[in-house]
Amino acid sequence: MSADDKYPEESGRRRFVKGVVGGATLAGLGVAGTVSVQSLTSASGIGGGPVEAMTIDRTGGPAPYGMPQVPIEIDDEGYIRGVWPEVDTEEVQGVEVEIAREELGGLQYSQEWFQYCGHQSYEGLDPNFDSDNYFKSDSAPGYDWQADVKDEGDRFHIDDFDDYEEWGNDVGNSGVGKPATATWRSEDTDNVIPVVIIRSSRMEEAAQESEWLDASTDEGVFAFVNKCTHFCCVPGYKRTGESARYNAEDRVYCQCHQSVYDPFNIVSTLYIALPRPQD
Repeated sequence: MSADDKYPEESGRRRFVKGVVGGATLAGLGVAGTVSVQSLTSASGIGGGPVEAMTIDRTGGPAPYGMPQVPIEIDDEGYIRGVWPEVDTEEVQGVEVEIAREELGGLQYSQEWFQYCGHQSYEGLDPNFDSDNYFKSDSAPGYDWQADVKDEGDRFHIDDFDDYEEWGNDVGNSGVGKPATATWRSEDTDNVIPVVIIRSSRMEEAAQESEWLDASTDEGVFAFVNKCTHFCCVPGYKRTGESARYNAEDRVYCQCHQSVYDPFNIVSTLYIALPRPQD
């Protein structure tokens, strides 16, 4: 397999998918170019354009970049919530607009990190959306432990992950990290923002060496938006044995077109955020 071949030979689908990806890449470039111009010259949307975000590392497959990390905090009672940036008013092209943006861990953290795959039009990305920002168990839990103890809408507590150094299922190695599937800023909305939460000793160790991770994770708990940057599918962490074919049994694997992400490697990524529609 050549260095440029994004699909393992055994997938049996490279020739077909490569054509699809090639077309998508060209289309994506066109969209990106349009977004860049619109963000500077058009009143058709708010924000958007080039943005530097912290993402889980894309390590294989056709996805162009990683999925954005959601900074987290644990409240005084032990419940886990995502950090939403402070909302401020800025003047853009002579018009005052509100945007959620703040300095965190030495970096600029912004709602624009999440403006892709249609999320830019979700109610939850309105800067002033009324949310408590807690992660809530989703309607179809991705793991047996979660299905056994959580109902839809339940919050997650740090104690839910107390066996993170031993937890395992039938996929990959045990003790790598205990996950849960959740929604964020999606109360009473038509569209939910899917999130994966993981607690791992790997992240605890990494946070000791990184100002950003020290500020955006807590007790080894971290989170990311779970929407593949390729065709906006919903990947899975330790969800299917098929992932082992692509050395992804302990990583995030998208079963649609075999994109692979390393959730324990958070990297800086430059991409084009799509503008939010105006009210």
